[in-house]
Amino acid sequence: MRKVAVVGGGQTKFGELWDTSFRQMIIEAGTRALEDAGISGEEIDAMYVGNMSSGQFIQQEHIASLIADHSGLAPVPCTRVEAACASGGLALREAMVAVASGIHDVVVAAGIEKMTDVITEVGQEALATVSDQEWEAFVGATFPSFFALMARRHMHEFGTTEEQMALVAVKNHHNACLNAYAQHHVELTVERVLQSPLVSSPLKMLECASLTDGAACLVLVPLEEARKYTDTPVEIAGSGQASDTIALADRESLVGLRATREAARKAYRMARIEPKQVDVAEVHDSTTISELMALEDLGFCRKGEGGKITEEGLTAIDGTLPVNPSGGLEGRGHPIGATGIAQALEIVLQLRGEAGKRQVRKAEVGLTHNVGGSGGTAVVHLFRRR
Repeated sequence: MRKVAVVGGGQTKFGELWDTSFRQMIIEAGTRALEDAGISGEEIDAMYVGNMSSGQFIQQEHIASLIADHSGLAPVPCTRVEAACASGGLALREAMVAVASGIHDVVVAAGIEKMTDVITEVGQEALATVSDQEWEAFVGATFPSFFALMARRHMHEFGTTEEQMALVAVKNHHNACLNAYAQHHVELTVERVLQSPLVSSPLKMLECASLTDGAACLVLVPLEEARKYTDTPVEIAGSGQASDTIALADRESLVGLRATREAARKAYRMARIEPKQVDVAEVHDSTTISELMALEDLGFCRKGEGGKITEEGLTAIDGTLPVNPSGGLEGRGHPIGATGIAQALEIVLQLRGEAGKRQVRKAEVGLTHNVGGSGGTAVVHLFRRR
């Protein structure tokens, strides 16, 4: 199996992009990625595009063909990849496998979602489809309510506080203010987070990622060929994917995600990297409790200590383990299919030393963690500067 490197990347701004269409977003992100890699469309062998639900958000299916067509890349094969909120992370994994196997040499991994062209209620109904329709959504369970249940159990078992969870939102919105491509450029305080409208107790509005539009792309090649394209290649050193039950009622625990732990174990083993060697991480903070549990499930601290290390400032940009320097899903935004690719792009920028005001010092090893739904799918990648 060949080693794989990222040699280019690009994205659109994330937010409510009323004047930009689905087609325009993917072309903009893709063009930036190709320019960054210094390659032309004629060199691309294949594309894998993460997208959760274009059918519900823009009433357009068969987007793989549409993207190849409007990017001027047909007949290059393009494959849509769907795994709820982990669609982008899984598209990256599929692209990596295609290069590692030797089937293709130059592959684009992309993600896109246009979510704000529908009213909020329709958007929330679309999000509800990532849960178990028969046993959860049909009886009224909502996406935030799943994580609210996890938050309550985490508070009960470990004494995690609402203030500790609110600090995640404060940190990530601060980081987003340093990211020109982020959706939210607003500084928060713990008090403002706690006083924001209740969504599902104990989670408040400012503790949940908002509906967002956006696209992101990466260009992958064999590591041995990477320096033909860039002086700063970033190796995808490890990759892991795992599944769990789609319904919370069937889970072994509500204070962590088994899929995250298993995907991380596989990625660490493949990369021969331990959690303590990770210098910067982008984790799936669809809610504030999501980030705290991710810190624990990824091995960065013991179970129940996610709130503690956040309160101590260890996950800040200048902390010992910076987490979500991009602003995360809460600050940068969460266009579902694009999130996993945007996470990887942030790590690539960090390892290149090109993250600007949010640059993490001496970053050599990075991690991304992308979750589908309430934890039915998880994808973890490890990156190393070469």
